[in-house]
Amino acid sequence: MKNITINIQPTTKPTIVKFEANIFLTKHESFEFKNIEEADRSPLAQQLFHLPFVKTVYIAQNFVAIEKYNIVHWKDVQHEIAEQIQSFLNNGGVVVTPSEEEAKKIPVTVYAESTPNPTVMKFVSNKKLVLQSVEFKNIDEAKNAPLAKALFHFPFVKEVFIDENYLSIMKFDIAEWEEITQELREFIREFLEQGKEVLTEDHEHTSASKNENMAPAPEVQLEGTSKEIVAILDEYIKPAVASDGGNIMFESYDEEQKLVKVILQGACSGCPSSTITLKNGIETMLKDMLQGRVERVEAING
Repeated sequence: MKNITINIQPTTKPTIVKFEANIFLTKHESFEFKNIEEADRSPLAQQLFHLPFVKTVYIAQNFVAIEKYNIVHWKDVQHEIAEQIQSFLNNGGVVVTPSEEEAKKIPVTVYAESTPNPTVMKFVSNKKLVLQSVEFKNIDEAKNAPLAKALFHFPFVKEVFIDENYLSIMKFDIAEWEEITQELREFIREFLEQGKEVLTEDHEHTSASKNENMAPAPEVQLEGTSKEIVAILDEYIKPAVASDGGNIMFESYDEEQKLVKVILQGACSGCPSSTITLKNGIETMLKDMLQGRVERVEAING
């Protein structure tokens, strides 16, 4: 049996609730079914339509959204639906059967962005690639990540970081970006257009357990100041570094030394300006927001 979990997410429309999975359910496509006949390609949607209060079923990326009729309240049925979807997926149920047209190339665009790190280029896709950030330092680490593994066959690719809808690629000095950017951009675009997997199911299952390549650290294991630090990093710091093709992970907090240790990933790793960012940005913010509890921030890999 698989280890797929479902998280219930309210939406701005009171009649619609999202049921988010910890894996991708479709390969970049989205679907809307208004009745059981329209859902002939989706065994999951057909099963849901047997519930008399289900009006519309939406399936996209990593979630199923359901619009209900007003004969029930969500609080009375949402947990039962979440369990039903979770059981269906863990028992190998088919979400949507692919059509011949969808088996063909999926339109994908990829563009390149420079980052503050001169050795790293960011490649942004119009499709979501992963549900959690992941970093690969070599081809052995990428054994369950087909896209990263393929990229390591380029002799100038040193490291690969993937998050949301982009990749950050670190290069060796044997090549200049103007010589290789177009080649990498086209390779990534063609890989995604062919519907190939970015991460395999084996990787998804491995990441369900503690995996040092995955971010962020599980918040449920954090307490007190550590939990506050993670919340500040998530809300204020991560969006900024993500725009530059990087990521920052909380590693530890020493209450006696008032020391926060972090791990830098992607474009942040080895970046000449990362020390300035740590001291003038992250350290200053944590000092101001957690007065008296934080004095220093250090990167264990920078």
